Amino acid sequence: MTDTWTPTKVRYLESLLTERDSQILADLERFRALSTRLVQRLHFPAGPHGLHATAPTATRLANRVLLRLEAHGFIARIDRRVGGPLRGSAATVWHLAATGERLVRARRGEAGRRRFMTPSRDFLAHTLAVAEFAVTVKEAELGTVLDVLELDTEPSCWRPFQSALGVVTLKPDLFLVVANSDVEAHVFVEIDRGTEHLPAVLKKCRTYQQYRQSGIEQARSSVFPAVLWITPDAERARKLRTAIRRETDLPVDLFSICAEADALPALQSFLSITH
Repeated sequence: MTDTWTPTKVRYLESLLTERDSQILADLERFRALSTRLVQRLHFPAGPHGLHATAPTATRLANRVLLRLEAHGFIARIDRRVGGPLRGSAATVWHLAATGERLVRARRGEAGRRRFMTPSRDFLAHTLAVAEFAVTVKEAELGTVLDVLELDTEPSCWRPFQSALGVVTLKPDLFLVVANSDVEAHVFVEIDRGTEHLPAVLKKCRTYQQYRQSGIEQARSSVFPAVLWITPDAERARKLRTAIRRETDLPVDLFSICAEADALPALQSFLSITH
């Protein structure tokens, strides 16, 4: 079969996109999936620090743009619902369709495309929870609460290192560098949905400890990042905290654990000089 992705076709497809459209496609690749509401919060901000007076107005505009991108074949809906308070179009979840994914890669000079596989409900819920926190952090920057110097998603935030058993890859959900006028904080973020058994969580904590002992991160940035575990609720946070404290080989000061409702204040606490 002849490959029809000529430079002329790429230029034509690019002509269908505004700068904001391109940013939406980039974020769909970056986060793997986004709801309409998350796209609205990222690219159609509402309220005192946003471009639109109200969230419903901004959501309608976001939906109009997403439907246009869908009509051109750049994006598609994920036919799987996850729990949450959103209903209607705001709850629709989007991913890059074949044309959009291939165009994003072509713009980087990469050939081919990835095949999309419908994610499981748990995987999608976790993916959206990671995106939710990332968007919350970006909104805090818009509100001048903090500066976001770096926000890396998977797989660019992964950290391969050599252990006694061979090469191991630490896989955080996010890596953040945030700052205020006085302090810069480096943070690995783990979004816990309460679905992992505690032994699996403790194994991940040990991987962080092994990576810290490798010294790779300290050589790169002079500090080892804090590790922030974000749980669905306070009870799960208590269980994780208790489990970590019981393990004598795990340094308690390396891990911070909070419920989802307290995630942004927990992140901000790393910018406290007395933290």
